Formats: sequence, C-alpha cells, structure tokens
Amino acid sequence: MTQILVRAGCFCAIILMGHILRRMNFFKKEDFAVLSKIVIRITLTCSIVNSFNGKSLDAAMLTMTLFGFGFGLSLAALAFFFSRRSSPGVRAFAVLNTTGVNIGNFVLPFAQSFLGAEAVMAVSLFDVGNSFFCLGGAYGLALAVSRGEKRIDMRPVFSALSRSVPFITYLLMTMLCAFRLTLPRPLMEFTGIVGNANAFLAMLMLGVGFNISPDREKIGLIIRILSVRFSLGIGLSLLSWFVLPMPFSLKQALAILFLGPIASAAPAFTEQMKGDHELSSAVNSLSIVISVLLIVVCLTQVAA
Repeated sequence: MTQILVRAGCFCAIILMGHILRRMNFFKKEDFAVLSKIVIRITLTCSIVNSFNGKSLDAAMLTMTLFGFGFGLSLAALAFFFSRRSSPGVRAFAVLNTTGVNIGNFVLPFAQSFLGAEAVMAVSLFDVGNSFFCLGGAYGLALAVSRGEKRIDMRPVFSALSRSVPFITYLLMTMLCAFRLTLPRPLMEFTGIVGNANAFLAMLMLGVGFNISPDREKIGLIIRILSVRFSLGIGLSLLSWFVLPMPFSLKQALAILFLGPIASAAPAFTEQMKGDHELSSAVNSLSIVISVLLIVVCLTQVAA
C-alpha cells in the first residue's frame, strides 16, 4: 500500500511542480506545445519500444487488444452522445478528452510493481487497441466533429493514425513480437534512456498546461467528462472482476485498466487542434487524482 501511494504521490507532485514553475514564469504558455511534441514524438515512442521488445505474444491474450479497442470506442460513443446538444468545438473537445487511457505512464508502472508478468503483458496488449484512439484515432474523430460533419468520415481518422509516430511504433513492435524478433542492444540502450524520461515529461507537461477557469460552463464540461468516463470505467472494472470467465491475471489487469486516467497525449492533440489545451490539462490532471484513489482501492483487492 505504501509503495502504491508513494508512486501516485510522485505523479501528482510532478504535475504540481510544472504548474508552480509556470506560475513563476519559468515556463511560458507556448512552452506547452514544445513539451507536447517531445512527449508524443520522442519519449512516448521510446517507451513503447521498451515495453514490447523481446516479449512473446500468447494468442489467448490477444483478446486484451480487443478489450482496449472496445473501451476506446465505447468512450468515444458516449462522449459523442452526451455532447450532442453542444457546439461542434465542444463536441470535438469532449470526444478527444474522454477517449483513451494513460497506460504507458500510469497503469503500466502500477502493474509492473504489484501484478505478475502475465498481467503486465496483458496491460501492454490492451494498450495496442487503446492506442488506436489515444494516439490518433480520437484526434481524427475530433477533427471531423469540429467541422460539423453529420456523418463521421473515417478518412481523417486513418490520416491522423498514419502520421502518428507512437501508433506506427505500436504496430511495428507488435509485428516484431509476433515473429519473436528483437531489436539490437545498442538501440535498446538508447530507447531505454529516452523512454525513462516519458513519465516525468508527460506529468510535467500536464502541470505546465494546467489551468482551471472559473467559467461555469467549462467546470460543467469537466464534471460531465469525468462522470461519464469513470462511471463506465467502474462498471466495467466490476464486471471484469466478478463476471467475465477469464484467467486470474487478465482479470487483475482489466480491473485496473478500466480505472486508468485519460490518455496523457490528449492535451497535446488538443493543442494541435487549436483547442483549449489548458482546460484539457485540467481535465487530465483531475482524472489522474481520481484514478489514483480508485486504483489504490482496487489494487488492495486484486493484488492480494
């Protein structure tokens, strides 16, 4: 329990540090865009390589990828529905900032510390399906929604995914794992150094961008997004633990995955879409606080 709380507290402390440094003018508002590019295109990509290299894929565990995709699709559909009476800009923001789970920076470290090796691999495979949305898919959907298109054209989604360096990396690493191929050790040394910086930079980025406006409409939007997201997450977590006929390790993984916070790339993609990245960072940061509480409670049960 102490180890769980220490790690969670460190994440929150880094976010707070970023926010304080921004208030002290150590970081400027425009620095968020620079940090977001570094996180998405460099450190996150290296972190993905580290997570997958040398792993072997079990055909039965590949169902975790379908769970990841299904969860992302469900969140996108719910966001699209609950914001149906809002403006195209607000709907696009809701879709982009409700969908996806922060696995690499948040859920995976918890799984590595408190669950078995099989559960860790299950978390990584879930992230393959999850990455379709949080590394480009949700951004493509949000672009289509922001243009006021009545029918969702999938071309912007696939276009965004084709330009997403992390998503392409996921596909390549999955193929390497399927053929039991590994990358050279010098390359892994490099990705290890860079990838280890990902969690820190992602949390720092959230702190730099964090800013909750007193605007009642924005506060209402934050509450709706977090309510929808965690209501579904808690329900699916309970369902997977008590109902699904799955191996114990997969139940452990799903129980905490559905409680994970919003993908850390969401504020970066919001900034690319010229949206309100400060509001996005606020939603993201608050989702981390809620996830900390939920996962701490969950781990005391599933890791027992």
